[in-house]
Amino acid sequence: MTEAMFYEKAENSCARCLLCPHRCLVRPDGAGLCGARENDGGALRSRNYGRISSIALDPIEKKPLRRFYPGSLILSVGSFGCNLSCPFCQNHAIAQERPATRAAGSAELIGRALALVPRGNIGIAYTYNEPTVWYEFVLETARLAHDSGLKNVMVTNGYINPEPLAALLPHIDAMNIDLKGGADFYARLCGGREDAVKDAIRMASAACHVEVTTLLVTGHNDTVAAVEGVARWIGGISPDIPLHVTRFFPAHKMRDCEPTPAEFVFEAARAAMRHLKYAYPGNVG
Repeated sequence: MTEAMFYEKAENSCARCLLCPHRCLVRPDGAGLCGARENDGGALRSRNYGRISSIALDPIEKKPLRRFYPGSLILSVGSFGCNLSCPFCQNHAIAQERPATRAAGSAELIGRALALVPRGNIGIAYTYNEPTVWYEFVLETARLAHDSGLKNVMVTNGYINPEPLAALLPHIDAMNIDLKGGADFYARLCGGREDAVKDAIRMASAACHVEVTTLLVTGHNDTVAAVEGVARWIGGISPDIPLHVTRFFPAHKMRDCEPTPAEFVFEAARAAMRHLKYAYPGNVG
């Protein structure tokens, strides 16, 4: 296993992870909340370095990114692990469990991405699970991808500390970042903090192309007022940042919830456009 970046050694052979706001104190032979970083004899190591669970050539709009090289394709890759615990997770089989993986180095992925350029591929998207907990591999691959003239895209929950984010951003061309709801929503459902995600959105939007996604979870954040609050806040950074308001379907631990009514998703997108130039309904077709 590759040694992790952004941690410090602690007493009794523990390791303090500094990658995300959880700042997990990882005991010997234990792992952080993300399930992707493990204490090996007092050193923190990446469990998912060079481990691929999913790979596909996708339309860029599927990320979703609507205003970044529209009409292009991107090679999408994922591993396993996530540092939030959303009960409505749409990708829980790889984000919150341990899926089957295979080894793949950065050079292999870049070679595959380059081979797909004639078909319209523009680069690599780090997606499916939470890419920030795949940090070391994403950073290495993104650097090499840029050297090869490829674009780098991240689809992320934005739950990362400022220092590692600052080190990553020069190598990232676009991000779609989830802004799931308000402070209570994050504390009650996601096991995280809204303010940390907002800080990441501010940082990223100053460095690369950013679009934001809000999944409208039935009975929790599916009101016009909630969507307008998100849009108003994003508009305070820049009204040019697109917002995707996305339909929820029952998944993971919330299989007994109803899907978001499609008509409300369209209504929410219209409400968001009172504050933003671009708002797109998602998962409705």
